[in-house]
Amino acid sequence: MIEVLVVDDDVRVAHVNAAYVEKVPGFHVAGEAHSAAEALTLLETLPRLDLVLLDHCLPDRTGLEVVREMRGRGHQTDVIMVTAARDVSTVQAAMRQGALQYLVKPFAFAGLRTKLEAYAELRRVLDGGGEAEQAEVDRIFSIPSASAPAEPGLPKGHSPTTAELVRRSLLNAGGPLSAQELADRTGVSRQTAQRYLKLLERTGRATLTLKYGDAGRPEHLYVWAGRV
Repeated sequence: MIEVLVVDDDVRVAHVNAAYVEKVPGFHVAGEAHSAAEALTLLETLPRLDLVLLDHCLPDRTGLEVVREMRGRGHQTDVIMVTAARDVSTVQAAMRQGALQYLVKPFAFAGLRTKLEAYAELRRVLDGGGEAEQAEVDRIFSIPSASAPAEPGLPKGHSPTTAELVRRSLLNAGGPLSAQELADRTGVSRQTAQRYLKLLERTGRATLTLKYGDAGRPEHLYVWAGRV
């Protein structure tokens, strides 16, 4: 599980954001803070923390000051800024301080979920270790933005967020995946993975191959077809 600290001066907003985080598979809220002081204290006392959802407008210090203090204390915990501050100078400063993403309030659950899913994908890639060629480096740097377009013209009952998660996971797999393997990577059910894989196949973005075993029905495997 990815352990998350939610920081917002508005208690109600913090609770809502925490509830959003808990709805995304693979994420768990380790704590909530409503001031810079509380956030820094929890950073020191929580046994493990992977990500901070950090508001900029806090009652005692700004979110950017919190990030600077974190780094000064040696904390390399990842940060996603979640704030109503829209001025370019603040966005630029957040980027320079090492914030991975910047989510502008107000936002719906889908907006936060997209950011978290992109972050989870980034962690999966980086946790793989090893050396990276230029293409792999480019892919790593593109993951935090979650800016790839969702599938156009989705049929009724299909979620753009889920479609993008499946698309990105298959694109980054580097080889064929079964519906179960994709489900394990993304946290969706096998049935949901199968439905979205069939959609990618119908639109020409994935190719279906059959793997025959010693007995029983062949396994359906899907591989990215090379179209972005």
